[in-house]
Amino acid sequence: MEEPNTDVIQGTLDMLILKTLSLEPMHGFGIARRVEQISRGVFKVNPGSLLTALQRLERAGWLDAEWRQTENSRRAKIYALTRAGRKQLEVETADWTRRASAIARLLKAEG
Repeated sequence: MEEPNTDVIQGTLDMLILKTLSLEPMHGFGIARRVEQISRGVFKVNPGSLLTALQRLERAGWLDAEWRQTENSRRAKIYALTRAGRKQLEVETADWTRRASAIARLLKAEG
């Protein structure tokens, strides 16, 4: 039997990062772990894709980042949502909801 696909759906990684950081500031590994936990293992975030997305979101002004010591005395870049990031999360959530509803309608359509 084929393994189920656990890749994040293309175009949703930014939204998932923003949503995760709306819960609390965290480092990259924590973001990836939280997405996997909340999705109950349905989504796994590729570390390379995550890093690229975090850099893009920071450049867009949607995230702030600072180096801090973690609980286990390591240095990690901690990301936090900005006010603009919260607004972008609202926009992306509304767009996702609209698209998911349209897909649901198409899947329920009968001939």
